[in-house]
Amino acid sequence: MAAHFGALIPHIRNDVHTFTAAAESYIAHGGQARFLPPIIEYFGENQMLGTITPFDIKQMALTLFPTQKNSTRNRQAIAPTRAVMIHGYERGWCHLMRLPNFRAEAPRRPVPASIPWLQIFVRQCDRDSLPHLAALVMFMSLTGARISEAINLRWSEVNLMTRSAVLLKTKTSTHSRRGLTDAMAKRLIDLAVGQQTEDRVFRFKSRWSVNERIKAVCRRAEIAYKSPHVCGRHAFATNAMAMGADIKEAMEAGGWKSVDIFIGIYVHVPNADRLVANRFNGISFDVDI
Repeated sequence: MAAHFGALIPHIRNDVHTFTAAAESYIAHGGQARFLPPIIEYFGENQMLGTITPFDIKQMALTLFPTQKNSTRNRQAIAPTRAVMIHGYERGWCHLMRLPNFRAEAPRRPVPASIPWLQIFVRQCDRDSLPHLAALVMFMSLTGARISEAINLRWSEVNLMTRSAVLLKTKTSTHSRRGLTDAMAKRLIDLAVGQQTEDRVFRFKSRWSVNERIKAVCRRAEIAYKSPHVCGRHAFATNAMAMGADIKEAMEAGGWKSVDIFIGIYVHVPNADRLVANRFNGISFDVDI
């Protein structure tokens, strides 16, 4: 019986197709080539696809990235090699391989910009005569807008009468309406003087230039540097929840679709132990029952 079932398993020769041939086929059929060149060079032109083992691939990752983190090895060595091996299997050039990742280190969660941080940052921008940068960081932190959405905002998408802005072509490919605070609207009114409807609201065209200017302001204000994403979406989620917004309300206001992502990544609760203890302070145990 065992021999009968063995006959049903197709025989795959290990000496026909090389890893290089499989990688070239993978790329030709739409695969990503970004991380493959050093991997192809490592295995060489004569390494047969079917003779490569998971151990060989792990050694390749360690050789190419001897000092990098496991997350980098997984992304730039294991994942692209796995893709080539799967492509080879789909073409009948090798058997299917189980190739686990290296154990990745838990990523450090960024500390979002607090309300005092934002106040100090905006005050420093005002001192430095950087009204557009101050307004941009305020807009991201008070609406949850991504940096790409914020720098692409045009005046035609802002309604100062209704205190709202519409973000076009967001990451979720749908328009998203964001409410503006009175302080935000006041700053936009000052910036709107002399502007045309298709002008960029905050004038910046590159996220990199925004990032460099944020770093410079943080140095002058002597506060910790916060990236646009951390002083934007992370700050919006954390501060909105801390100020009493419920989960559904904050998610819809900031354009989140997944509760797991919103709670697991963006919402931070500093001093959670003290906050809960303070809530329990209302319980009295010096009572007769």
